Amino acid sequence: MSENNAALDPRMVVSSRIRLARNLKKYPFPSRLSAEGAREMKNELHGLLAEYPHETFDFLDMKNVTSVQAGAMMEEHLISPEFARASERSALLLGRNKTLSVMINEEDHLRIQAMASGSCLKDLYEQVNGLDDYISDRVEYAFSEKYGYLTSCPTNLGTGMRASVMIHLPALTRRGLIDRLVDSVSQLGVTVRGLYGEGSRAEACLYQVSNSVSLGMSEEEIITLLDRIVAKICASEKKAREQAYSDLRGQDELFRAYGILKECRMISSSEFRKLYSNLRLAVELDLISLDLRELDHLFSECQPYNLMLVGESEGDAQRDVRRAALIRQRLNG
Repeated sequence: MSENNAALDPRMVVSSRIRLARNLKKYPFPSRLSAEGAREMKNELHGLLAEYPHETFDFLDMKNVTSVQAGAMMEEHLISPEFARASERSALLLGRNKTLSVMINEEDHLRIQAMASGSCLKDLYEQVNGLDDYISDRVEYAFSEKYGYLTSCPTNLGTGMRASVMIHLPALTRRGLIDRLVDSVSQLGVTVRGLYGEGSRAEACLYQVSNSVSLGMSEEEIITLLDRIVAKICASEKKAREQAYSDLRGQDELFRAYGILKECRMISSSEFRKLYSNLRLAVELDLISLDLRELDHLFSECQPYNLMLVGESEGDAQRDVRRAALIRQRLNG
């Protein structure tokens, strides 16, 4: 982590996200909000965002969303794992292009989010800030001149913003260097978490890197900090890759993953995640020519809940067969 002018390798970045935590002044925080107050808020925000000129939102009342549908949205990172278990007090406003979304009554009244593939924090901030401005012109937020935006968790005070980048770190993972990385960046106001955020594991060597401090920093400073740290992490990963995959012995594992995925007839989700990581690495190293964004989309499609959307009554073995067929279709097509 000592590189001072590390350049970000965009191929290592899977996705970027900006999230704003906001609470409406006239309502109690979600933990003390009555069922009637929650219904009133959902209706108010539904009507308000129906008039937003820059995006069309679909309104999903979580009481009408099945556990499979919620799980599939979680796998696509459209909602948090906590929100996937949300009660009838909660609702989701989801933009038609799935970039912009608003979770109503998660930990805070509003979680305004923008997410997209690749490294694009500044562009996402412009989108989420525009939506935030639109809402704040029509409702009053809970705000303190001293502490900034008031939130349920004190760590979100200040800007209320969490910027995060999903990056692929197979070499650092396999060399056992992730714990050292986590300790290093934590001292700089950045945290490293698993695939689905806090409390989750790093499946497929994918990690969420996000700011852990929002009080006392501007939104621009947070984005600059995160971009700088992510670039340094990518430089460390690149160095580890040069040591591990510079010869045929290291590269052979990556080509074998490609062969298995192209020809498999049954494959579990856990095996697929490992092979996906190897195949993605091969593409990043220019050993195999595939579209990374299409590969990442395939990763989401092959997760358990997304497969269950079209075969909810199937058992694990049947889903393993269908997962393999989908992978063959995508890779051989």
